[in-house]
Amino acid sequence: MGFFRRRIHKSVLDESIVEVTEVDGIRQLHLGSKTVQSGMLVSSPLALVFNYSRAIMYFLLFSEQIKSVLTVGLGGGSVTKYIHAYCPDLQQVVVEINPQVIQVARSHFFLDENDERLNVIEADGIVYMAEHPLSHDCLIIDGFTSNGIPENFCTPDFFDQCFNVLKDNGIFVINLWGSDQNFDIYLQRIEQTFMQRVLVLPTGKSGNIIVFGFKDPMKLTEKKVRERALKLKQDHIIDFNEFLDKLHEQNGYQKLYQRLETS
Repeated sequence: MGFFRRRIHKSVLDESIVEVTEVDGIRQLHLGSKTVQSGMLVSSPLALVFNYSRAIMYFLLFSEQIKSVLTVGLGGGSVTKYIHAYCPDLQQVVVEINPQVIQVARSHFFLDENDERLNVIEADGIVYMAEHPLSHDCLIIDGFTSNGIPENFCTPDFFDQCFNVLKDNGIFVINLWGSDQNFDIYLQRIEQTFMQRVLVLPTGKSGNIIVFGFKDPMKLTEKKVRERALKLKQDHIIDFNEFLDKLHEQNGYQKLYQRLETS
């Protein structure tokens, strides 16, 4: 017998539908379809419920120099809330085009109000990036519609723009669907933009795949990454060793660190 899904919110603006449901203690965001865009454990709002959201945070493994994060696509704000709570040294700008999503993230998913470390902006992420070159150390792309990733979020020009918004040594993170028939095409475009300095991290069977791109060569070794994972574990509720073996397996154990150093 399945769990009872209770709808607790629905709003319609023009052709945009935003719904919030709850099932088995997990609050979920939907954008006009049954697809779950974001989830929150009601009893523990800061916990990252889904594998992909924890995997996104792996950008912390690769650099200790990140001070500013730009996120395009808010959803329920899971990653945004986590960074705000557990990364006090990071400044965040979050760009979301749908005002309903921002409203619901605050009213139903406990998203923090803007302050000196968090600025949630209602705007077009592509326009924002074009107007702010070389502005952030890390860029997270997590934008989906009811039909999947927006068409203009997977073109060669888009990925070039992502490259340009990053500062030197910047890190690019994007959430993609592994079951998307165009996944290989998108990955090839990212690899071209980031000159093959790209890592792929599957987070579940035919589900979300997190792709990392590195603007400049990075000198990393397995020892450094393992040590960084242990250090991060002291201040986080994420096990940063959780996906390390998958990262090695998917990208080639020996080639992984060589790829990051490719100039």
